[in-house]
Amino acid sequence: MSKRASGLDIRAFFKAKQPCSTSPTEQELSAELNERQELVMNSEEEHDLTDKPELELELVENEEHMQPQAEAESVQQQSTDEVQEQPATQTEGIQLEHPLDCPYQPSAKDIEPLTMANRTFRFQDSWYEAFPWLHYSNQLKGALCIHCMKTFAQKTSTLAKSAEQTFISLGFRNWRKGREAFSHHECSKAHGIAVTTHTHLHNSVRNQLCTPSASAQEAARSALLQIVGAVRYLSKQGLAFRGHSAEEGNFQTYLRDKAEDDPNLAGWLQKNHSYTSPDVQNEILSIMGNTIIRGIVGEISALPVLQYSIIMDGTQDISGTEQISICLRYVDKDLEPREEFVGMYEASSTTAEHLWKIASDVLLRLDLPLSGLRGQTYDGAANMSGHLSGMQALVRRVQPLATFIHCGPHCVNLVTQAVSSSAPVVNDALHWIHDLGCLFGQSGKFKTIFKQIAISENGSVTTIKPLCATRWTVRTPAIKSVLAQYELVMAALEEMAAVKGSVSAPRARGLLDHFNKGTTILGLVLGQEIFLKLEGLNRSLQGRAVTIGGMLKAVECTKKALVAGRTDDAFMSLYSRAVELTTSFDLESIKLPHVRKASNRYGGPAKSHIPSSVEEYFRVQFFCASDTAVTQLDDRFHQEGLGYLAKLEEHLLTGKCHEAVARYPELDAELLQVQLAMMKASYQFTSCQEASQLLTTMVPEVRRLFNQVETLIRLLLVVPASSCEAERSFSALRRLKTWLRSTMTQCRLNGVSVCHVHREKLQAINREQIAVAFIGMSERRSHVFGAF
Repeated sequence: MSKRASGLDIRAFFKAKQPCSTSPTEQELSAELNERQELVMNSEEEHDLTDKPELELELVENEEHMQPQAEAESVQQQSTDEVQEQPATQTEGIQLEHPLDCPYQPSAKDIEPLTMANRTFRFQDSWYEAFPWLHYSNQLKGALCIHCMKTFAQKTSTLAKSAEQTFISLGFRNWRKGREAFSHHECSKAHGIAVTTHTHLHNSVRNQLCTPSASAQEAARSALLQIVGAVRYLSKQGLAFRGHSAEEGNFQTYLRDKAEDDPNLAGWLQKNHSYTSPDVQNEILSIMGNTIIRGIVGEISALPVLQYSIIMDGTQDISGTEQISICLRYVDKDLEPREEFVGMYEASSTTAEHLWKIASDVLLRLDLPLSGLRGQTYDGAANMSGHLSGMQALVRRVQPLATFIHCGPHCVNLVTQAVSSSAPVVNDALHWIHDLGCLFGQSGKFKTIFKQIAISENGSVTTIKPLCATRWTVRTPAIKSVLAQYELVMAALEEMAAVKGSVSAPRARGLLDHFNKGTTILGLVLGQEIFLKLEGLNRSLQGRAVTIGGMLKAVECTKKALVAGRTDDAFMSLYSRAVELTTSFDLESIKLPHVRKASNRYGGPAKSHIPSSVEEYFRVQFFCASDTAVTQLDDRFHQEGLGYLAKLEEHLLTGKCHEAVARYPELDAELLQVQLAMMKASYQFTSCQEASQLLTTMVPEVRRLFNQVETLIRLLLVVPASSCEAERSFSALRRLKTWLRSTMTQCRLNGVSVCHVHREKLQAINREQIAVAFIGMSERRSHVFGAF
């Protein structure tokens, strides 16, 4: 048998099998379609519309695909080809006139109406909107279905014979029953199959198979955004993620609350791999923290001249781990100083060498070269400020232009401590206040007694707080609180001292004896006078925008105020006030303490000086405290770095050239001299702040004339005057790592602290940006979540 014969036999075999493969559903569909076709045909015959010639529309391929079949094919196959070729010319003509990519829908005015007896029925334009698949054929003068015509015209499907030929090849013209016939056709199963076939005609098999996966990925991405939102909210608010167990924590509770209004999230949380584990939380926190830090570093790198400073300080967290806080200071494009926290780092040692390794590693990871480091500010600890082996000395060996500044508020706090120790009357009074605050905080009984008395007398309570060595501005509020409630304190101590069997009763009796003396009142009044000035200075130096020049001017102003208050008249005014309070509170009068005779081996035969009056005795202590404050301010703020920057500011204000300018590679001494002369000829300024404000108000063309002046101003502004930004991060650390969260890992602590400190920057980050970075870190996540 030849190959042709075998091929014919194979086709005959499949043709014989086709009727057997027809499912019952297709048979029912064919019967229904035939019945509807007969209904439409009968309606046309009833209105004498059968005189139209039947024209079968065929969708044919290009002519190169219409090659004749082999000579060995059967006669039946040849006849079929002839039938298909006959209407091809007509169909091609229709396609050339009105392409079948979209239905041809002319205006109803251009369509021939149906006339019956004395009535005329017209095609309606509204049918195009109700049935968008309608296609009008000018040759057939009737309406067709564009989808059925494309799908069933070649009769290659078993449903082609049962489809409505009226809407495929004959054309519908009975406008009287147009809407009814169109509705019947639209509800038919054959039309539904044709629409589905047309929808997926240009859709690849791969895309159709991936459709369920795409919808699942979309649902996964929606759930991931909710997870990212939960992490962002909890970190911004500084809340714990986990409770006693994972299910009881804020993270899971937040997601469950969100899932009540989001069925997709509810279903996602039921999965085994829901991406809510602690590792995923840490990873999202790390991405958010790194995004914030990259934004900060990007602003520094985009500056016209790379200049920045570093701020470092250390403390122990609740678990006893040494945490090093690192902050960066720079001047933005508007000449505003910015101080930004960049993270907490665990230190295994607090030596200067180890801390310098931490700082250099951070700068290396942030891609900030040491060539742009212009300032460093730390506290007065020996490992940080030591002039030989301290960290500032190690940094200056590598970068000599990194000017070191001892934190201004730290200096003022040290001055305040020295003042309180120089005057015994002030030191004793502060000691009793501290003990009273400790008793108030440790004894619930005394706290209850004091609150009851205060509410009954005044209707409100002011908390009594102890002093703190690490808090800079708590002395004056503590003194004010006691002086304002002195009688209430005395009454509470008396009642507490009378309580039998209480361990706090002896402490209350001892404090009652001291607070019953007028010298305690005098010590509080004298100390408050000096501490108000010093703590006001301390508070003014804690701002982020404080500059070196502004700090030195504030110190000078405070010194003048202290010197002006060191007079006999000022002391007598304070002494008179203390006497009035002593009398009003019915306390022991102010008197001289017992004076012991000095040993001869100290003073020899000469008589020791004995004060002639109470005023003279306490005046000496007050003057000593004032002199100590002024002297300490001079010593603490007489630093090499401050003097160096003062010369640079003098060069800016006077225009006199200083040799320090030549040390900086970003400054051109000659060009700077010319620009300063030009600027002073047109503008007036008396400080670095005024000069910076002038530059910001200039138009860009004029501002570029003074680029060297701007660089010098940036240099003066970039050096930090305090390490308060690091101290503020310690307050955040105290809120984040508590007793209940003492086992927090360093990775999570660093991510949470950066997000919590930079709340505004965190809120500005788009959740999709975080989700995209999270998905991109694993190939498996790309399959689960897809792409945004």
